[in-house]
Amino acid sequence: MHGKMDLSNILDRPGPDRMAALDPDFGPRFLVTIDTEEECDWAAPISRDNHGVTAAPRMAEFQQFCEAHGVVPLWLVDWPIANSAQAAEILRPAAVAGKAEIGLHLHPWVNPPFDEQVSQFNSYAGNLPEALEREKFVRLHQAIEANLGVSPVVYRAGRYGAGPATAGLLKDMGYAIDTSVCAHFDYSDGDGGPDYHAHPLTPYWLDPQASLLELPVTTVFTGLLRRLGPKLLPLAARVPKLPGVLARTRLLERIPLTPEGMPVRDALRAIDAAVAQRAPVLVFSFHSPSLEVGHTPYVRSQAQLARFYDWWEQVLGHLSKHNVTPATVAEVLRAAHLA
Repeated sequence: MHGKMDLSNILDRPGPDRMAALDPDFGPRFLVTIDTEEECDWAAPISRDNHGVTAAPRMAEFQQFCEAHGVVPLWLVDWPIANSAQAAEILRPAAVAGKAEIGLHLHPWVNPPFDEQVSQFNSYAGNLPEALEREKFVRLHQAIEANLGVSPVVYRAGRYGAGPATAGLLKDMGYAIDTSVCAHFDYSDGDGGPDYHAHPLTPYWLDPQASLLELPVTTVFTGLLRRLGPKLLPLAARVPKLPGVLARTRLLERIPLTPEGMPVRDALRAIDAAVAQRAPVLVFSFHSPSLEVGHTPYVRSQAQLARFYDWWEQVLGHLSKHNVTPATVAEVLRAAHLA
C-alpha cells in the first residue's frame, strides 16, 4: 500500500511542487478523449442490467472522421465495450495501426465482480473498498488486453470517480496517466462524488518519482472575474440563479471542452482562453453513446447529430488557427519526461 509520503491522493489539490513542466517545444497540443461505454437511460436510476452496446458501430464513423483530420482519438473503454465483438472490430485494428489509443474507463455497476450494492455513492469506483475497486480494475484491464490487443496505460474513472486508493492502484498496474480529474467541477453534493473545483487544468504529477501524470479534462473560466473562478463559483452556487446571472453577463463562465451541451461559440471562446492561459494540453471529452441518435440528452435527432460533427469541424478549424495541433498519449508522456 502507498502512503501519503509516496503518492498523492487524486482528490487532493496538488501543490506547486507537483506541477508538470512539459517540453517547451511540445505545446500547445490537444487530445480528443471518448468515454467509451454502454448506452442507457440517463434519466433512470443506475442499473446493472438496463443497458446495451448498439451504438458501438457508430464509433467507426468517428474514428474515420478523426483519421481524416489527423487526430488520434483516445477511446477510454469500459466493461461492456471491452467485451463487445463489434467494438473490437473497430478499435483493435485502429489501435494496432497507431490510428487510435485505448485507455480504461471503469463503470463499477456493470463491471464484475458484483459484490457491492448498486447506488449513486457506489457508482464512483473510488468510493468502493480498495480491494473491490482493484479487482474490478484488474478484470477490465485483462479484458481489454484479451479482446482489444493492447495494454492500456491511461485511466479515467467513470463519473470522474477517483478515490484515495486510485493512484496507488494505477501505479501498481503500471499506468502512466490518470485523466479522472474534471478541473473546476464539484460532484460531491448529494451522492458522494469527488470535488475537483480547485484543481488546475494543467498536468501535474501524482508521485514524487514523476511516473504517474494527472491529465485533467479541460475546463476554463472566462469573463472579467475568471481569475476568481475557483473560489467565487462555489460561493455563487449557494445563491439561487447567481451562477446563471454571472454567465449571462459574461462576468464568469465555466466552460468545459465538450460537444455535449456546450454551444460551439462558447467552446471557441474557451479555446481562446486556454491558449491565452498557456495551457500546454487541451483535453476534450464526450461519451460514445452520443455518436448515435437517441442515447444521450445531447443527440436526440439526426439534426443534432449533424451539429455534433459540425461542432468538431469548427473546433478543429479554430484550433488550427491557434496552431494547436493534435497529440497522442505517447507524445504527452515524452514531453513530460523531457522537460
